[in-house]
Amino acid sequence: MSYRAGLDKQKILETAIDIADKEGIDALTIAALAKKFSVRSPSLYNHINGLEELRNELSLYGLNELYQRLDRSVIGKQKGEAVHSMADAYLTFAESHPGLYRFTLTAPDPNDTSKLETGNNIIALISEVLRDYGLEEKAVIHAVRGLRSILHGFVTLEQIEAFKLPISIKESLHITINSFLNGLQETGYC
Repeated sequence: MSYRAGLDKQKILETAIDIADKEGIDALTIAALAKKFSVRSPSLYNHINGLEELRNELSLYGLNELYQRLDRSVIGKQKGEAVHSMADAYLTFAESHPGLYRFTLTAPDPNDTSKLETGNNIIALISEVLRDYGLEEKAVIHAVRGLRSILHGFVTLEQIEAFKLPISIKESLHITINSFLNGLQETGYC
C-alpha cells in the first residue's frame, strides 16, 4: 500500500499506527514511513521532527484512545460490572492496536504535560471505579496497581501467544478479576 497525495501529519500518524500494529514498533522507522508514502524520508520532516517526536505523538494518541474507550465502557456501571467492562475495553484496545498499545507504556517525560495529564486521567478513572468498593485512599492505589498489572499481564501473554489452550482468554480474565475483587473484600480493604 502506498500513499502520496495530501500528505499531512494525521495521515502520517495513521500510517505509523498501521506499521506498528501490523509489523511491530521496531519496524516503525522514518524510512518505512517514507516508503509507504512513496516519498523520500526528508519529505516527512515537513510534518514531523523525527522518529522521537513521532513516537511521542503515538504515545499520546494511544493514551487518549485508551482513555476514551475506558471512559465509555464504564458509563452507567458500578463496581464489578464497571471493572469487567473496563477490562474488556482495555483488552480490546490492546488486541486491535498491539503496536499502539506498546507506545502507551512509555513513561512520560515529566515536562510532557499532555501525556502526564492523559495518563493521570486513566489512573483517576480506574481509581473512581474502584472507590465504589469503599476503599480507603491508600487501598485505592494498591488496587489500581493490582488491576493494571492483571490487565497488562493478560495483554502481554496474549501478544506473545502464550495462551494456547482452547479456553476463552476473556473468561480467564474475568475469573481472575473476580478473584482480585473478592480478595480486596477479604483483606478488609473494603
